[in-house]
Amino acid sequence: MAATLGILGICLLFSGVRVTSSAMSVTIAAKQYKIARGDDVVIPCAFTPQPAAESVQITWTAAPDVAGDPAIKILSFTSPSKTNPNPNPPKVQTNYKGRANLKQDITAGRADLQLLKVTSADTRVYECGVENKDNDEDGGSATTSLIVLVAPSTPVCKVEGTLEYSQDVKLSCRSEEGTPAPVYKWQRYDTNNRPQPNPEKATDLNGVLSLYNITKETSGFFTCTSTNEIRSASCNLTLAVMPPSMSMASVGGIVGAVVAVAVVIGAICICCYCCRRKEKPEEYAMGTPEREEFTDKDPEGKEDGPETLVSYEEERRVKSTDRLDPEDNRSERSYDRRSDYTDRRDDQSDRRERYDRDERYDDRRDRDRYSDRNDRYDDRRDRYDDRRGRDDDRRGRDDDRRGRDDDRRGRDDDHYDSDRYSERYDSRDRPPSVPPNKPKEPRI
Repeated sequence: MAATLGILGICLLFSGVRVTSSAMSVTIAAKQYKIARGDDVVIPCAFTPQPAAESVQITWTAAPDVAGDPAIKILSFTSPSKTNPNPNPPKVQTNYKGRANLKQDITAGRADLQLLKVTSADTRVYECGVENKDNDEDGGSATTSLIVLVAPSTPVCKVEGTLEYSQDVKLSCRSEEGTPAPVYKWQRYDTNNRPQPNPEKATDLNGVLSLYNITKETSGFFTCTSTNEIRSASCNLTLAVMPPSMSMASVGGIVGAVVAVAVVIGAICICCYCCRRKEKPEEYAMGTPEREEFTDKDPEGKEDGPETLVSYEEERRVKSTDRLDPEDNRSERSYDRRSDYTDRRDDQSDRRERYDRDERYDDRRDRDRYSDRNDRYDDRRDRYDDRRGRDDDRRGRDDDRRGRDDDRRGRDDDHYDSDRYSERYDSRDRPPSVPPNKPKEPRI
C-alpha cells in the first residue's frame, strides 16, 4: 500500500501539477510622505492581485492622538463578488467626508488613499489593510507616516536691554508657527546694505543673538531669517547705540522737567496777574463814592486845580451875608458869583464830554479787547450804574439849587438895574453921591 502511494506521487510530479499555499502581501512604497499644508496628497497602497471571483475588503485607518486609544477609521470598501456583483461605494467616516477618497483597482492590486487640502492635524501614521473575504486567514496590512509641512510665519524681532555704551543686549526672533520647526539666523548689514560679520563675542543660538559690551560700532541694521523645508520669512531691527547721557530716556526726562517748570512758572504768573487785577483801583469809574458829598472834581483826578466843597447850607449862609452887605459889594459879588456858576457849568459840560468819551472808550475796549471779561464785570457795572444814578440825583439837586440861585440872581439884577442904580453907574460925569451917614464938615 505504501509503495502504491509513492508511485502515484511520482506520477503526479512528472505530470506538472503543483499544490501551493497562496498568502496576500500588502505594501506601501515609502515609509514617510511630506506635503505642504493646503495641498492634496495620495498615499499609495499595493497588494497581491486576487482572482475576480474572490471578494476583497479594503480599510484605511489613522493612528489616534493619544496612544492606547482605538485607531481612527477613515474609510472601508468591499469589492464585488459572485454573490454580490453590485457592491456599495466606499464608506467614508464623518470626520473625513469630502476630504478622503479611495482609488482602487482590485485586479491590478491597487488601493490608494487620497486626502484633499491637508492640515497640520493630518500629520500622523496611516495604515492600509486588505483582506480576502472568502478566506479570513488571507490578508495583510502596511503603514506609513504623513508629515504636513507648514511654512514659518513672519517672525517677531525684539530688543532686550538698554542701547547704551558698555551694555549687554539680546535680539530675539521667533515664528509663531512652522512645521518642521524653523531654523533662525541673524545677519548684520551696514548703512549701504552690505553684509557684515556679527560683532565680536556675539552668540547666535535658537533665534537669540546676544551682544556683549556694545559700542558705537555695534550700531547697524540686523535681519533675522526663519527657514524650514518649504520657505523662509524674515524681520528687521535697527540698533542705534548712544552714550548714557544721550539716551532717549534721559532726553525725555529733561524735556519733561523743562515743560513742568514752564507750567509752574506760567501758573504763578497767572495767579500774580489775577491778584494785581483784584487790587488795582477800578478804572474809568463814574461819580463819587457812596456817603460822600458831590463835588465838581474829575473822577480820574485830572481837575485843573483844587476846588472847595460847598454845601447847600453854606451857600445859604453866604447869600444871607450878601444881603446884609452894602449894595455895591453885593452887586460885585453877584457878578462874580454869576461868573463862577458859568465857569462851573462849563467845567461840568467838559466833564460830561470826557465822561461820554470814557464811556465810549470803555465800550470799544470791552468789545474789542476785553470781551471775555464781560461776565466778570457785569456786577461791577451794576454798581457803577447805581452810583451814576445817585450822582444824577445829586446833580438834579444841584441843578435845582442852581435854578433857585438863578432866580435870586434875576431878582437881584432887576433890583440893581432900576433907575436909581443905573443912574449911579451910568452917569460917570456926575459927582458921586455922599453917603447919608457921612459926618458933616467941621466948623471953623
